[in-house]
Amino acid sequence: MSRPETVGRGLNRPMISLSVMAATVMQVLDTTIANVALPHMQGSLSATQDQISWVLTSYIVAAAIMTPPTGWLAGRFGRKRLFALAVVGFTVTSMLCGLAQTLDEMILFRLMQGVFGASLVPLSQSTLLDSFPPAQHGRAMALWGVGVMVGPILGPTLGGWLTENWNWRWVFYINLPFGVLSLLGILAFLPETAIDRTRRLDWFGFGMLSLAIGALQMMLDRGELKDWFGSREIVIEAAIAGAAFYFFLAHSATAARPFLTPAMFRDRNLVTGISIMFVAGIILLSTLALLPPYLQSLMDYPVLTTGFVLAPRGIGTLMSMLIVGRMVGRVDTRLLILSGVSLLVLSMWMMTRWNLDISTASIVWTGLIQGFGLGLLFPPLSTVTFITLDPKLRTEAAGMFSLMRNIGSSIGISIVEALLTRSIQVNHAVLGEHVTQFSPNVRAMAMSGATVLRTGLAGLDAEINRQASTIGYLNDFRLIMWLSAAIVPLVLLLRTRAAKPAAAGAATAMD
Repeated sequence: MSRPETVGRGLNRPMISLSVMAATVMQVLDTTIANVALPHMQGSLSATQDQISWVLTSYIVAAAIMTPPTGWLAGRFGRKRLFALAVVGFTVTSMLCGLAQTLDEMILFRLMQGVFGASLVPLSQSTLLDSFPPAQHGRAMALWGVGVMVGPILGPTLGGWLTENWNWRWVFYINLPFGVLSLLGILAFLPETAIDRTRRLDWFGFGMLSLAIGALQMMLDRGELKDWFGSREIVIEAAIAGAAFYFFLAHSATAARPFLTPAMFRDRNLVTGISIMFVAGIILLSTLALLPPYLQSLMDYPVLTTGFVLAPRGIGTLMSMLIVGRMVGRVDTRLLILSGVSLLVLSMWMMTRWNLDISTASIVWTGLIQGFGLGLLFPPLSTVTFITLDPKLRTEAAGMFSLMRNIGSSIGISIVEALLTRSIQVNHAVLGEHVTQFSPNVRAMAMSGATVLRTGLAGLDAEINRQASTIGYLNDFRLIMWLSAAIVPLVLLLRTRAAKPAAAGAATAMD
């Protein structure tokens, strides 16, 4: 593949940055903006609780499957052409989602939305890296990180406001101005990259990887509903995922031109960076999946209030990213990442001590700390992951970087939701053991009559379930805390400077 057209004299970097960031915000916003609107969609589309979850997972699965071929598509057709097509397709399918009248239409349009949107984040990342000189990569990745992080964090807030004041369809219509702005900027300011017409796609490798990702997500989504490996369906999906992934690895190791270039996996920073991103993806979206139902179901927060209470998390991220962009290159990148991880661990530890009487101020303060930590983590990680990598592999590697974030997010959501359900059942049974016919309160209700007894037992059961749910959420918060701490040893494997050959190659590409 020919080297990309990178930073040079005459590039309008501010306009390129604005254009690609509009596309990034539009794509990542749709990962979470629909969360708080799901109950409204469920009624409008006549869907069950299990069916409506496909509005979220269909998008994530389609985006995860179509992210890896981004490098090949950009090399085969040109990055500018691919970027423009992806923006147009994503915007059009967003409008179709807003117009959907049935659940089948909604799932189909969300799948198409994920297909077109899959390449937007890796293309924006590689474009910014190629549009700025190496000395400014930290600032460029801080800018990119604003879109990647603030989008999903502010998604529930914006989605709640739109749903409350308009209706759920506007969570999709909101993409139109972002799409138009991004498309005009890309057509006007983004230079085209060199095209390699001889490059062929490894269809077998792509098919096996897609099958593995799709089967794994199906297994995780339906596992709790089907009692996991007690169900033949789950066993089949697990077997398909395992076999497809094995064939993908075996084929990649032996094929002359595999789907993913093996050379990039010899770069220690890239392998370490995508491993950290996988864990960070779990932390980011699994926390966001847990907080809205905790606040709405257990603490009786309205939808709009929930959105505003979660907003400081995004404010903290924005604050730290404005600071960290100037610090990358001046301060050891690993120190910045470790500082971010430490704040994540602290915030999750604070969340493990929540109860049903926790004040709104405490929730806001915890979210602010967590957001600040995420802002310290992502831009330095996005910079150091690619610092030792050959520039011609950036688009493909950026696709892997985004893929691991998506897979981590989907796996994280499935795991915490499954553990929450199981924990509620177990804790309800344990707490319920203390309620017997010999309990003083039960005896008092029985003496007051059958009606009082039935009403009292119903209220008692509801309170037991409320306390069991609280314990379940705290257990999930504790799991996420330990996952955050697991990033620390991985950070120590990162190099903060490029080797001489890579640095020379990067300098050449930047001329």
